[in-house]
Amino acid sequence: MQGDDDTALRFPVLIGDIGGTNARFSIVLDANSEATEPQIVQTANFNTIDDAIQAAVLDRSSIRPNSAVLAVAGPVDGDEIELTNCPWVVKPRKMFANLGLSDIVVLNDFEAQALAVVALGEEHMEKIGGGTPEANAGRVVLGPGTGLGVAGLIHALNHWIPVPGEGGHMDIGPRSARDFQVFPHIERLEGRISGEQILCGRGLVNLYRAVAKADGRPAPFTTPAEITAAALAKTDPVAEEALSMFVTCLGRTAGDLALVFMSRGGVFLTGGIAQKIVPALKAGNFRAAFEDKAPHSELMRAMPVYVITHPLAALLGLAAYARNPSLFGVQTAGRRWRA
Repeated sequence: MQGDDDTALRFPVLIGDIGGTNARFSIVLDANSEATEPQIVQTANFNTIDDAIQAAVLDRSSIRPNSAVLAVAGPVDGDEIELTNCPWVVKPRKMFANLGLSDIVVLNDFEAQALAVVALGEEHMEKIGGGTPEANAGRVVLGPGTGLGVAGLIHALNHWIPVPGEGGHMDIGPRSARDFQVFPHIERLEGRISGEQILCGRGLVNLYRAVAKADGRPAPFTTPAEITAAALAKTDPVAEEALSMFVTCLGRTAGDLALVFMSRGGVFLTGGIAQKIVPALKAGNFRAAFEDKAPHSELMRAMPVYVITHPLAALLGLAAYARNPSLFGVQTAGRRWRA
């Protein structure tokens, strides 16, 4: 299969999921192998992705990968790929000399999350309402993390085709009376409030501070983890309301994306924040906001939502692609480099 299929990659294949905060690497030895034990590093600890791969993978193993499939948090465009929330710049042509690679594919990180939706079983998912998914219907993946990642997944011509984009930067606005009190205090980016100003780690902090300012109350917490912990423990009313508004806004955004992709196959929430706030997602306001899409509320009620609970879902998606790229309709034009 490898010799005749131009989409095939030469094994061993290095796979990497590079986010704004953490980078996760593993190696797929051949088409029948599971990926090796993942190596996880913080991006801030390395000047370049090449340095991170050298230290985390090559210096720790005698295996020398021939190919690489890298998923990066940012749009893939040109020979120098900048990450949105990390100073690394991916330079595939330099990787040939620096790392000994001869074939490199670079995907958007949420393309990898979309591939994971196909690769994972339901034992790695927690359902948040809705009906039964349709087998080959459209799907959406979104994940609040360092930023807000979004990708679609459609099935056509016997392939699963991920649809990458920057949906986390869509505008988001107030709707309820309370929203109109809080939103004027949310930090803006060049005059606008995008999803990522609310629906990510720093976005939760923005929202928490905005709720406090709206009521003239103190805001002692400075990290998403502190706010989430206090909200779930019900020890801080400002944190509780901030998390509740976060969940409502996530429901609205997820519902909008579900309409765009007609996601009868399901909407999938991924990333560490979603995994940590499952109780809040099940409280009711997420589904209410998700379904409140007149004139299509009945359609929305049928759409299932899942939280992906596997901690390394994107790597599993990349491994599935590395083993058999021809199963997926991944467009590699302009995103594949060969020595």
